[in-house]
Amino acid sequence: MKIATLGISHEANTFSTSLADLEEWQWAGILLGPEIVEQYGDAEATISGFLELGHNELTIDVVPLLFSRVTPMGPITADAFEYLLGQMLDLLRDHGPWDGVLLALHGAAVSTEHPDADGEIIRRVRELVGPQCLIGVTLDMHANVSDPMHQGVDVMTVYQTNPHIDAREQAKRAGILMVQTHRNEVRPTSAFEMIPIAINILRQGTSDFPMSKILAAARAEEQRPGVLSVSVVEGYPYADVHEMGMSVVAITDNDDLLARQITSKLTNLIWDLREHCEGFGVPIEEAVQHAADAKRGPVVLLDTGDNVGAGSPGDSTHILSAAQRIGVRDMFCSISDPGAVQTCMSAGVGSIVEVHVGGKTDDLHGTPVRVRGQVRLLSDGQWEDTESTHGGFRFFDTGPTALLRTDDDHNLLLASRPHGNVSLQQLRAVGLDPMRQRAIVAKGANSPRAAFEPIAAEMIYVASPGVTSADLSTFTYRHRRQPMFPFET
Repeated sequence: MKIATLGISHEANTFSTSLADLEEWQWAGILLGPEIVEQYGDAEATISGFLELGHNELTIDVVPLLFSRVTPMGPITADAFEYLLGQMLDLLRDHGPWDGVLLALHGAAVSTEHPDADGEIIRRVRELVGPQCLIGVTLDMHANVSDPMHQGVDVMTVYQTNPHIDAREQAKRAGILMVQTHRNEVRPTSAFEMIPIAINILRQGTSDFPMSKILAAARAEEQRPGVLSVSVVEGYPYADVHEMGMSVVAITDNDDLLARQITSKLTNLIWDLREHCEGFGVPIEEAVQHAADAKRGPVVLLDTGDNVGAGSPGDSTHILSAAQRIGVRDMFCSISDPGAVQTCMSAGVGSIVEVHVGGKTDDLHGTPVRVRGQVRLLSDGQWEDTESTHGGFRFFDTGPTALLRTDDDHNLLLASRPHGNVSLQQLRAVGLDPMRQRAIVAKGANSPRAAFEPIAAEMIYVASPGVTSADLSTFTYRHRRQPMFPFET
């Protein structure tokens, strides 16, 4: 069986003004063939699971063609989208024919011309390979699944953990189901139901209620005879598109009625729990004061408004500014600010610098904060983490980076590129012991939890403003479905 694996993965925040242009994709890396294996062969990401499929059986040939992903930001520009999709289609055409195609997509991609960018990718791939070629896809749990996405594939699996630590597992499941279909061992029959609920980011942790109860019900349905896969999809509330919101996908072995019964049952359960899908963070000053007063650390302050993994710029200064006012010591905070990095690099290690950091994207994420301190380290911003990380990624790159120890005893990591805090190795790579920090500002909501929860004395969702604010009432939606909870009750 000859299978192509490829994809472009992007979570598009339509409220962000930073577009994912071709330069962004090229900087992130448009990987081809062996480059994909080198980067992802030993990782725990989606494409890693697809590649593993070809290692287990000699009769399966998995051919990596192209893969690229960028840090979440605004929509993909039209020229970048057409270039990347054109490259994918050319490679599929030139190296075919294929028995199957495994797509590594996010599910919440938006381009400036295609609100349902993932659906458009699937449509064009299907048009190229034809109806007889099997197509499987594995999506992020934050996918905004559409009818074209569901109808265009034979097998769809979705991460079932948040933070996402089962990407490779779900990809392997999709691949195995596709192989079994090719061998006529199963006949996947799926049902899909969109749910008019935008679940708050603060209620999306899958080990927390209500998601823990919902997923327990999904896993129970999966144990029924004839059921191949059940996926609960949380959706991505920062994309103002028609398909935004929660959904359920159930796959059975040639039993349409059973698939529809499962999606209906889970949809009703989720709707009954909708009041528990709202969430509220702790005010900034209160959260920072709590960290200052804590008897032991580290207290992890989850900066929900500057959630880089959901499309924020990574340069919010609201928590840093509050920490200066309150006087909390031994706090770690990362800020995306290439200008400040260049100042530190020009001064050199050991130098004392005074610089205004962050708050340069827009007023929503704060204003620049003046800091003074010693440049402790300069690096290329690259590190590797073989432990559990959100999304299963292994290699990280924030561009040229500087560690500044400020006069108010903060460890300020200045980076040239936005990056969420999803890895303890990010601190260790610059000589910091995470356990010796009184407070750690993690720019994210649930994504940092896989790495930081095991060491945290406490984790606090901070109600910070930004294009990923947990307060959905601060956004103006023009394209979402109506009615939808919590906007209309």
